[in-house]
Amino acid sequence: MLKTIEAIKALLPLLKLYPWAIPTIVVLGILSSLSEGLGISLFIPLLQGLNQPNAQSGSGNAFLQVLNRLFSGVAPENRFLIISVFIFGLIVVKSCLSYGNMTMFSWLNSQISHRLRSGIFRQLLSVSYSYLERNESGKFLNVLATETWQTSRALSVLVGLIIDLCTVLVFATLLLLLSWQLTVIVTVVIVLISLFIQVVTRQVKSLGDQAVQANKALLGRMWEGLGGMRLIRVFGRERYEQGRFDAASHQVRRVFFQLDVLSNMVGPMSEVLSAALLLLILVFGLSNAQASLPTLLTFVFILYRLQPKVKQIDGSRVALLSLMSSVEEVNTMLASTDKPYIRSGQTQFRGLQSAIALESVAFHYLESEQPAVQDISIRIPKGKTTALVGPSGAGKSTLINLLCRLSDPTAGEIYIDRTPLRELDLDSWRSRIAIVSQDIYLFSTTIRENIAYGRLEATDDEVIAAAQLANAHDFIVQLPYGYETKVGDRGIRLSGGQRQRLALARAIVRNPEILILDEATNALDSIAEDLIQEALRTLSQNRTVIVIAHRLSTIEQADQIVVLNEGRVVEQGNLQQLLDHRGLFAKLYQLQYRNTQV
Repeated sequence: MLKTIEAIKALLPLLKLYPWAIPTIVVLGILSSLSEGLGISLFIPLLQGLNQPNAQSGSGNAFLQVLNRLFSGVAPENRFLIISVFIFGLIVVKSCLSYGNMTMFSWLNSQISHRLRSGIFRQLLSVSYSYLERNESGKFLNVLATETWQTSRALSVLVGLIIDLCTVLVFATLLLLLSWQLTVIVTVVIVLISLFIQVVTRQVKSLGDQAVQANKALLGRMWEGLGGMRLIRVFGRERYEQGRFDAASHQVRRVFFQLDVLSNMVGPMSEVLSAALLLLILVFGLSNAQASLPTLLTFVFILYRLQPKVKQIDGSRVALLSLMSSVEEVNTMLASTDKPYIRSGQTQFRGLQSAIALESVAFHYLESEQPAVQDISIRIPKGKTTALVGPSGAGKSTLINLLCRLSDPTAGEIYIDRTPLRELDLDSWRSRIAIVSQDIYLFSTTIRENIAYGRLEATDDEVIAAAQLANAHDFIVQLPYGYETKVGDRGIRLSGGQRQRLALARAIVRNPEILILDEATNALDSIAEDLIQEALRTLSQNRTVIVIAHRLSTIEQADQIVVLNEGRVVEQGNLQQLLDHRGLFAKLYQLQYRNTQV
């Protein structure tokens, strides 16, 4: 019972989105159950009228007397018809109330489901990028695609539980009014049945936890399998990956099968025990003359209608426990107290006047780990080209993330002119930045839409002009549908050089003030690289450019070069100064030059 209460408490924050919903559902549920209960109760005067046309009471039971008085003014020969009409009318009222309740909840459930999905996606867009990097993508996909539906299902179960409880309350009241002695017996037996079912199904919560973990693992396998399909085939790892996928899928099958076995046990057990209860009441009532036959039959009929509700309550309790882990997962994802956020400042960015300055900047992905960068103090002048070089893991990409405010420094400050970057309006800052990187992401849509993503309001002429500057127009017009050609998932239908030129066109159409080139030509052949370099030279004119490059020959014309190693700035200057210094940059430069000569 305590676990069921915990599950309900976990769902309450979601229902607070619409505080009027639960009271309305309760009221409609009570009215619906009351209509059904009264309709069933009217069978007593109906049956009594058949046996004793002139009978008014036949019992000292106050409730029965009230029922008989309702039709005391009706002629005996018309009483059967009138009572039948009332019973039918109450059935219609009950059906209308039930339909209204279900329709209202369908609307409520669809609204909450939408807000859950939207809220989680908003969380993913709002949290610091470092939070996304240190968690598996399969986890987010599982919460967004699976656990939100499971939470929606849990809401349905909870509302069904509330309606069933309302029905039980109304029917139990009617049973008490008809015969409190029989009702006491029924209550004791029903409680014992419920406790027995709880004991049998006590493993459900644990299985629910396992189900969430199994789903997460399976979605992780799906995500990695589809994303790494080319690598899998090139290395001949089809059988290995099939085995890993089958193992994850088997775990999902096993856990959900066990959940179904326990959940499906509730119905048959309740039905058998409930049938035994009905027979017990009939035998006990008739043998001890607890009530007249019409009253006893009506009591049994109400009890018969009550039994499915009790069974559904037990089933709902089991279902809530099995879904509790999903609800907790969604609530954890929606919680804002345990996640780092990128909050927008209020100051509008009007344009860079002097320089970007990093003062004693440090960043930790996790507090327990070594900092990715530490004590970084550099100045990036307006209109100049600044190159960041260094071995892998030196912190170059981390600095780019900090400049784009994908994450905030854990120490130190970044200043735009004299304003801390944190105080700038995020949209106005990022609107002046464009990035072209080696890892190109293209959406599975048309070429035109992928280029226009840089500036959504760009006209077709501006898109074409950007493609021409990026040396992409010629290959685009040769495609079957030109600019309306769909590029496939992540641009799979295009070559690496073509994807790179589309990314460059996307940056050009943005017309950025600050251009970031993150190893933009590192993985291209010489022809493609020449085309990209030509376009980059055009794009870089009169802009502040920040370049990350492994090919040191591509940064020879940089105004300043910042050399990073193990998260620290170890050298800084122009090409000749760094070569004369004979430090780390000179070693890297000579090593690349020697390899090129060989």
